[in-house]
Parts: sequence; C-alpha cells; structure tokens
Amino acid sequence: MTQLAELIENNRAWAAGMIRRDPGFFSRLRDVQAPRYMWIGCADSRVPANEIVGLLPGEMFVHRNVANVVVHTDLNCLSVIQYAVDVLKIRDIIVCGHYGCGGIQAAATQRSLGLIDNWLRHVQDVAARHEREFTPAMSADVRANRLCELNVLEQALNVCQTTVIQEAWQRTQPVTVHGWIYSLEDGLVRTLGFDVGSADQVVDTWRRAIHSTAASPTK
Repeated sequence: MTQLAELIENNRAWAAGMIRRDPGFFSRLRDVQAPRYMWIGCADSRVPANEIVGLLPGEMFVHRNVANVVVHTDLNCLSVIQYAVDVLKIRDIIVCGHYGCGGIQAAATQRSLGLIDNWLRHVQDVAARHEREFTPAMSADVRANRLCELNVLEQALNVCQTTVIQEAWQRTQPVTVHGWIYSLEDGLVRTLGFDVGSADQVVDTWRRAIHSTAASPTK
C-alpha cells in the first residue's frame, strides 16, 4: 500500500468511527457551519488546532500560516477573519503561537531560508520594535522563545486593529481576541494575558501583557 493510499484508508476508518459514535454527525456538518471559535495559528505540523484543544470538526474556524502572522495587507488572512466575524458570527479569535517555532528561530537569527525571508521580515519587525526585551545574556533559545511570545501579542494586536474587528465592536457585536502560546515539550497551551473584547481595552491590555510575560519564565 502506498503512503497516500494509507491516508485514504485512515480516512475511511475515521469516518466510520465517527458514524458509530454519532450517526448524525456528518449530516449536521453538511447542513450548517456554526463554530464559536476562530484559530489563527502557525502552519507547523506539530500544532494541530482542533486536536490540542479537544474540539471536533465544525467547532473551530482555522487560519494558519508560518509564524502565525497577521498583516494588514494579507487579504487571505483578512478574508478569513471577515468571514468568521461577519458571516459565522464567531465569538472568540485565538492567536496561538508556539515555542520552538522554526519561522521565529529563523527570524531571530536572521538565517536565510529563501523566499520565506520576505514573510519573516514581519517577525523581525516585531523583534526590532521590542529590542529592549532582549539582552546579551539571553541564550539563543530563550531569545527565540521570548520572540514567540512577543509575536503572538503583536499579531493579536493587529487582529484588534483590523477594520473587521473595529467595525464589529462599533456595532457592539461580541468578539474577543485572545493571545495564547503552545509548548511542544508538554502539549500545554498557556495564555499570555491578552483578552480584548472592546476597542478601549486594546492598548492597555497589550502593554500589560508585554510587561507580565516579561516577568514570567520563558519556556
């Protein structure tokens, strides 16, 4: 059996198992999409969004890219956010990075990987903005992991500043943006103190989160 054929067999077994546990599961998925959550995460294969938070298909709307970056010129990401908020009426947007992120490590060391260097320029901009957070005494791993945290907080801030979220808050639609980070070492998600549900909370919450995470041990 080829490797791809094995994936098809795995799919058949998974679908059959879902039907055994819940005969109406796929019928409900076919008829409606109504997730409460949106996940903006890294494309890293070790961080499967639904699985690490114990959600089934249909319960989380997901956008992933290298280093979980939210850029105001990225129409792909912005379109996903717009559809999630305006059409699906999701209630929570989670920006989740992870320690040990290869994209973050490349940005931190300015190691060239080719075309993706242009994308990771956004992460290097985060490092430059928070230059005081890094000291010569930091090891390369500690520096990279701190940049992972700062990048999550920066991208969560960017989500809050999109026209989609700003307009949702103006019409009092309940949407809260969260900043999380995931550890590959123990499989645990940790919050970074960024939970924002209105425009007037954004800057103060972001500043407090930067300060509080700086005072905590970096994984």
